[in-house]
Amino acid sequence: MEAPARRRVVTPPLLLLVLVAANLPAGLCVSNPQDVSALQALMSKWKNYPSSWSGGDPCGAQWDGVMCNGGRVTSLRLSTVNLQGTLSDSVGQLSQLVYLDLSYNIGLSGPVPASIGNLAQLTTLILAGCSFNGQIPRELGNLLQLSFLALNSNKFTGTIPPTLGLLSNLFWLDLADNQLTGTIPISSGPLPGLDLLTHTKHFHFNKNQLSGGLTGLFNSNMTLIHILFDSNQFSGPIPAEIGGIETLQVLRLDRNKFTGALPPNISNLVNLNELNLASNQLTGALPDLSRMTKLNVVYLGNNTFSASVVPNWFTTLTSLTSISIASANLSGVVPKGLFTLPQIQQVELSNNRLDGALEITGSIGKQLKSVNLLNNAIVSVNISSSYNNSLVLLGNPICIDPDYRGQPFCSIQQENLIAYTTSLAKCTFQARCPNDQSQNPGNCGCAYPYTGKMVFRAPSFTDLTNNDTFQQLETSISTQLALRDGSVYLSDLHFNSDNYIEVQVKLFPSSGTTFNLSELIRIGFDLSNQTFKPPPMFGPYYFIAYPYVPLSGGAAGGKKSQISTGAIAGIAVAASWGVSQKDSGGAPQLKGARFFSFEELKSSTNNFSDEIGSGGYGKVYKGMLVDGTRVAIKRAEPGSMQGVVEFKNEIELLSRVHHRNLVSLIGFCYEQGEQMLVYEYISNGTLRENLLVRGTYLDWKKRLRIALGSARGLAYLHELADPPIIHRDIKSTNILLDDNLKAKVADFGLSKLVADTEKGHVSTQVKGTLGYLDPEYYMTQQLSEKSDVYSFGVVMLELVSGRQPIEARKYIVREVRLAIDPNDRDHYGLRSLLDPAIRDSARTVGFRRFVQLAMQCVDESAALRPTMGEVVKEIEAMLQNEVGGTNSAGSSANEFDGAGGGAVSHPYSDVEITKGSYGGNTSEYMPYFEVKPK
Repeated sequence: MEAPARRRVVTPPLLLLVLVAANLPAGLCVSNPQDVSALQALMSKWKNYPSSWSGGDPCGAQWDGVMCNGGRVTSLRLSTVNLQGTLSDSVGQLSQLVYLDLSYNIGLSGPVPASIGNLAQLTTLILAGCSFNGQIPRELGNLLQLSFLALNSNKFTGTIPPTLGLLSNLFWLDLADNQLTGTIPISSGPLPGLDLLTHTKHFHFNKNQLSGGLTGLFNSNMTLIHILFDSNQFSGPIPAEIGGIETLQVLRLDRNKFTGALPPNISNLVNLNELNLASNQLTGALPDLSRMTKLNVVYLGNNTFSASVVPNWFTTLTSLTSISIASANLSGVVPKGLFTLPQIQQVELSNNRLDGALEITGSIGKQLKSVNLLNNAIVSVNISSSYNNSLVLLGNPICIDPDYRGQPFCSIQQENLIAYTTSLAKCTFQARCPNDQSQNPGNCGCAYPYTGKMVFRAPSFTDLTNNDTFQQLETSISTQLALRDGSVYLSDLHFNSDNYIEVQVKLFPSSGTTFNLSELIRIGFDLSNQTFKPPPMFGPYYFIAYPYVPLSGGAAGGKKSQISTGAIAGIAVAASWGVSQKDSGGAPQLKGARFFSFEELKSSTNNFSDEIGSGGYGKVYKGMLVDGTRVAIKRAEPGSMQGVVEFKNEIELLSRVHHRNLVSLIGFCYEQGEQMLVYEYISNGTLRENLLVRGTYLDWKKRLRIALGSARGLAYLHELADPPIIHRDIKSTNILLDDNLKAKVADFGLSKLVADTEKGHVSTQVKGTLGYLDPEYYMTQQLSEKSDVYSFGVVMLELVSGRQPIEARKYIVREVRLAIDPNDRDHYGLRSLLDPAIRDSARTVGFRRFVQLAMQCVDESAALRPTMGEVVKEIEAMLQNEVGGTNSAGSSANEFDGAGGGAVSHPYSDVEITKGSYGGNTSEYMPYFEVKPK
């Protein structure tokens, strides 16, 4: 007969618990009634809580993830169990809680309740990798025992509460990868601030929108080892007080707006391994780093340092693995001793004024993989036959010399280095594992791996091909997480856009095919609270686990649905949208786009193994559907996913926009905590890649055709959509080229509609990309179609120059405007700015017309810019003069390449648009409309 404590709760919980306590046998652990009530309240807000959470005695029944002492709940560890829902206020009733870890549950959202400040015994609070939003509660300042606080990789907004400065026992503070704004709180009078955290070792605030200065934040009493403030909007000087924190090992202040000269005492940081101050607005002299003998990585590029010769410390810091100082006004000869440093792996000194002879000779460092001296003044080179890795000298006088013009180093080279992947060589066969299972490198069998992404935010190396380095990581993971030897699989190693190393990790169970829930929770906690320590060269890391497949259908009771895969696919479009209680829009109304299951897309991409791009939203993978269709799959990172309504509206829009110069949406996936968009695969990459990286030869006619195709796609959005659509992020990386170099406009993540009532403009928060941003839009926040015209004009100048909009602190619009000379019959005054590949074409009338049109597009006054329809007409006329009236496909240059028919006509189209109904928030997202063939 079942013990009374395990009966199903059907009466009021507190009354039942009194009855339970009165009837349990002597000596049996009885959970505190207040704690049981709190846990039951948490359960009421959650889906997919562990199936062991039944009965009324969590301590006696040993609920998974719950640990007790004397009948009081002291630890709640539920990492990676696929929880969905919100965090109840009742969490504050668990007054003896010491550990609270809810990490890696992407379905957990909503605000963190203020009642969490009641947990006076709490030492560890980990909410990393969830979807919590709203402000960080100031009540966290009440948790005076707290030593570990990880709120990273969520959607928190607002400012950092000053009360965190009261947490005098805090060791670890990670607020990274959120949407936090405002300044760092600094104490003033009775008000606390983070400058009081003298015992904290880790300040991880990177990837937010924090601003203001840092003066007053640091002091010599601090014992920090990691300061990660990269990718924010901090400004002002770098405070001299940082130089007094001699314990510091990593300092990342890159990609901010810091100004002024570096404090001289920065050289006091003798324990520093990484110094990254790149992409700021720093001035003055380059710092003297000669005393910092432990430095492995130095990134100082893209600032405005005073002109100087190469400093002596280039060859004296024998621990250097990577030095990157692009666009820093460096001159003189590159010292050959730099290439003989014993640990050196990467040298990046592009866009400087380095001259003379380049000597890569002698005892070259055996680990040297890459040397980039793009755009300098080097006139000769002597390379040892022992160096066969990447060398880039394009843009140097040596590459104008006919004797060197054909050399590989006179082009932008794709490095042919293959990043490390765990070997399955000891397996004598390749297992054909069922869906969601993978081959275990430890025993060669199939099992469900625990998977996730490990991100290293300041590694002390750059070589991703070194077997020894990553085998050390494998061994440390399996040993410290108590896994079977060889049961770790690493893949997809790469540096992301933040200059972090990302590694896809699979962990396999030591026996059987699945981890049990208690093993998952243990492993998740060891990774989330930094119990696992990687080898020192990997530096600070975080881990984000993906939902564990065997649990993905397991709500309370642990049973999975028995509906067939086909039935699930049939109902998923409607069912997926019911997950969020706030979604009032119903299932999306699709025209041509289809729903894909997570398993279909996982299979089509070979478990997301072929990454072809990445950005702020997430990564893009190449895949092939079962019918042979090649696709590009854009997969959202957990911290960047949209709300349900927003995601639905985006796919409704994209499923209804059809034009041969717009990338087509094929379908989407919205399940298992995933948001993915499936696009047609465009084989030849971005326009930017083809201008700079891929080396595709684009002559003048090809560039005209690319400009025309892009303009047609934009004109379609502006002049055929009803209401019009403003792309808002036109740039060369958002123009893709297919097998025939036909241009297709991509990435509508920032797009907006213009309703009739808004009379041609939208008041909106300024968004876009630096270098392409319309200055009038930036100043007035009034968005119009002419904002896209400005951005397109910048792309036209890229086609002319081959340069990025901003290079070496020079803006292409200003440079062209100042250089134009109508009296120069050969190059229109632009010889020094032209892409050498089209220099001969500059003598034509069509070239001048193209430049003049580009400058009209980038006029500072939006009213004076042409419309995109007018731009199309002009470029068509230019192309007709070049190729006798036909476009690249051999059809009439007047074709607009559309599809449809109905009520609205256009002089360059064979389409018409019938206005449809609106979906969602019309001030922020776009309506859909029907496209009907004539």
